[in-house]
Amino acid sequence: MNIGLIIVGDEILSGRRQDKHLAKVIELLSARGLALSWARYLGDDRAAIADALRQAFASGDLVFSCGGIGATPDDHTRQSAAAALGRPLQLHPEAKALILERMQDVAREQGQSFEPDRADNVHRLNMGVFPEGARIIPNPYNKIAGFSVDHVHFVPGFPVMAWPMIEWVLDTRYQALQGQARQAERSVIVYGAMEATLTPLMEAVEAAHPLVRVFSLPSVDHPQHGKHIDLGVKGPPETLDAAFAMLRNGLLSAGAELGPEMVR
Repeated sequence: MNIGLIIVGDEILSGRRQDKHLAKVIELLSARGLALSWARYLGDDRAAIADALRQAFASGDLVFSCGGIGATPDDHTRQSAAAALGRPLQLHPEAKALILERMQDVAREQGQSFEPDRADNVHRLNMGVFPEGARIIPNPYNKIAGFSVDHVHFVPGFPVMAWPMIEWVLDTRYQALQGQARQAERSVIVYGAMEATLTPLMEAVEAAHPLVRVFSLPSVDHPQHGKHIDLGVKGPPETLDAAFAMLRNGLLSAGAELGPEMVR
């Protein structure tokens, strides 16, 4: 099952805020023996978000969408999800109860009486309006739930909320997947070689070891190694020794100058 990530927000594309989700989601997945297959950044454009979500729902991938599920005019993700699914939006009863509970908590903390019919409190209920058939994702930070439809899961843009919610989804709904994509890497620094001359060897290694992928990361100004290629293999740990041995022997046979080896 491929895993994807959608990150929504004009503030990310403009540089006003720096994205933190991509690196963290990769970390959360890696800790569970899973790997990210793809990621997309989108602005606050309802049609573009809906188009991306149509693709996500149709793919069957496990997808996390971060951002845009609030109730201000620049939040479009809930509406876009409904449009992508062709379903109406409706107030989710569990989400409503949690929002009311949160508002009561805030009123009590501020020493005020809770007024559920006050205009701003009524507006807050919009944060529990999800596409028909959605399931909630509990939010341990402030009780304002996210939601899931099929294998697409929607969480807020705030890392303090999003990350524990993503962990909850992974650990409660996808335990069976964990460990199935565990990967490792072995590589070697190659000096004075050109990628074009190494390509036949790389293709041969992949042909001989179908579960392994070869990677080539050239650098022209590395502070320690200068101009070089970080050439290696990645895949299930038990497949790497033979594939790396083939790669290394091929490099030596070609007269390549080799530097340090690395295992990740």
